Amino acid sequence: MAVAVGVVALLIGAHPAAAAAPLAPRLAPAACHPVSTSTVPFPPETVWPLRRLQPELAWPLSTGRGVVVAVIDSGVSDDPPWLAGKVQDGVDFAPDGAITGGVGKCDESDAGHGTLVASIIAGRRIPDDDKFYGVAPDATILPIRVTQKDTPSRQDTFPGLVAQAITKAVDKGAKVINLSLASAPTAELQNAVNYALSKKVVLVAAAGNGGSQGQQPAYPAMYDGVLAVAGIDEHDKQVLTSLPGNYVKVAAPGVKIVGPTALGGGCLNRVNGGTSFAAPYVSGVAALILSYDSTATPEEVIRRIIQTADHPPEGWNPEVGYGVVNPYRAVASIIPPKDFAPVEPTGALPAAPNTHDPLRSVKLAATWIAVLGIFAAAFVLAATATARLGRARGWRPR
Repeated sequence: MAVAVGVVALLIGAHPAAAAAPLAPRLAPAACHPVSTSTVPFPPETVWPLRRLQPELAWPLSTGRGVVVAVIDSGVSDDPPWLAGKVQDGVDFAPDGAITGGVGKCDESDAGHGTLVASIIAGRRIPDDDKFYGVAPDATILPIRVTQKDTPSRQDTFPGLVAQAITKAVDKGAKVINLSLASAPTAELQNAVNYALSKKVVLVAAAGNGGSQGQQPAYPAMYDGVLAVAGIDEHDKQVLTSLPGNYVKVAAPGVKIVGPTALGGGCLNRVNGGTSFAAPYVSGVAALILSYDSTATPEEVIRRIIQTADHPPEGWNPEVGYGVVNPYRAVASIIPPKDFAPVEPTGALPAAPNTHDPLRSVKLAATWIAVLGIFAAAFVLAATATARLGRARGWRPR
């Protein structure tokens, strides 16, 4: 992919749809003035991504407790009740960071981008309200603010800011880093990614959006070791704005996204969505896995997410990777250690579908267990019949 040095695409979710009359929000902190004040009531039923993924099925095993997830974004407000008390003091690299307190809790983006991303990852379940909740409700959010807006930017300094943010997130104890953004590749950014991986931190990044502005560079998603996430709709089909590519590993809901606003007064409906909002669903699953098994390495977490995804018929394709993330299976499945080497596509897109089945080892083991079980049952039946015949004859030979 030809990329001009310094060109970046920042916070790659689409613009929000027009909203209904605003609900009464709580007052924002004096130093922070979020602009995402337009809200709509939450839908009468659980939002579709949660109906599709059902992360609550994994909660008897893991809720993300003890895992810190860094959100490198437009800041994260802790005003929404779903995030109250769950957002640590972070770091603010945005130009107005000193004005907003410097801890990353100001989200002045057009649609509360970072707040919505954080809510998808770790929003708590409100009693008697199942319309919205996060994937890992007991995880903690570390906000690292790198921008004031969620619109595309072409700042030459942005890759360096993202690199600093990744390094700071690692040093402040994050075990998962969510990157719902895209940047040009630089040596500094590559070094930051390598540093995070060396410290056993899972990096999850949006695969990138095309949209009306055309294809943008999709780094850090395209770096080795980063889990790149594409967007799908209610029918598990690729969202048209989601960039396909050989680097795409898995997919998650990326359209018609509903979640809390930065002011916490209601919900915002991101009809056009974007891979910005697909990535946090996968970051939440990574938090569930690490809470269940704190010894898992980034490679093991990514392998588990890939191997337990709901695969497309051909096993892998450039639109959705190995398929839609499956939170329950990602936590609960017994995965043979180091018994799976996912196909890593390189170069041009494959001319023919990839027929490799990532669950082959599991299926093969299950088949052998079933066969051995049949033989064991037959042996027991034969032995029982022989014993009965022997007792009837007084154990005398003919």
